[in-house]
Amino acid sequence: MPRVQHESVAEEDIELDLLLRAIFLKFHYDFRHYARSSLRRRLESARLAFDCRNLSALQERVLHDDGVFTALLRFLTVQVSDLFRDAEYFYTLRREIVPVLQTYPQLRVWVAGCSTGEEAYSHAIVLAEEGLLDKTTIYATDINRESLNIAEAGVYSVERLQSFTDNHQRSGASVPLSTHYTAGYGSIVFSRTLREKILFSDHSLATDGVFAEMQVISCRNVLIYFERALQNHALGLFKDSLCRRGYLGLGAPETLRFTEHEHDFTEVAQRWHKRC
Repeated sequence: MPRVQHESVAEEDIELDLLLRAIFLKFHYDFRHYARSSLRRRLESARLAFDCRNLSALQERVLHDDGVFTALLRFLTVQVSDLFRDAEYFYTLRREIVPVLQTYPQLRVWVAGCSTGEEAYSHAIVLAEEGLLDKTTIYATDINRESLNIAEAGVYSVERLQSFTDNHQRSGASVPLSTHYTAGYGSIVFSRTLREKILFSDHSLATDGVFAEMQVISCRNVLIYFERALQNHALGLFKDSLCRRGYLGLGAPETLRFTEHEHDFTEVAQRWHKRC
């Protein structure tokens, strides 16, 4: 009698699946539908950093050693950010989106995947300079609590100031960036006026729900780390969170093509902004 052929699964794939499931079951962080190639690179770096022989050994550490998972999150979440990153995005926001936002009596903005806060402060600065911040609440979310703590403080190294300033000027600003911060002891801190308008909180695009009636959602350079199923899920959250004719801002390499929500949005400002 012929033997049934079973598809071979590499040990590394099994270990990866088990580690991600263990993280989900114990800590309720769901990385199971993140892009595998990116996850593998990050977990390989984590494996070496924790001096583990393989992912099974890393799983053992995560499940039984206090504090290991918090440290592992630094590898699993992308911490690359900058003030006014891709300045053209914010130039477009000022010139093409702000005039529409000026017609609303109140504004709600969601910055999803805010990392250490630069993206949220960039939006706050634009809205302040365009006279809209007083009527705006910005919700800035991320899954990494350590990153959110940095974001809430609004303190950044003065070594980054030149890059911050250059990006700000390219965004179409008419006032100097120094209007929005104070400097001292090797750091800059953004003004209380900005910080009080931003609510930082934990939120997972994989497991948590919607924010209602947003006029703008910015989720840039996050979807590229998701598999298609999770991209569809996140875009569904954004669609349900936006008010009618609200705006979704994406990163330069991101697109709605071939997703379930491709036809739920209309491109309105080059490649950056989509309208629900």
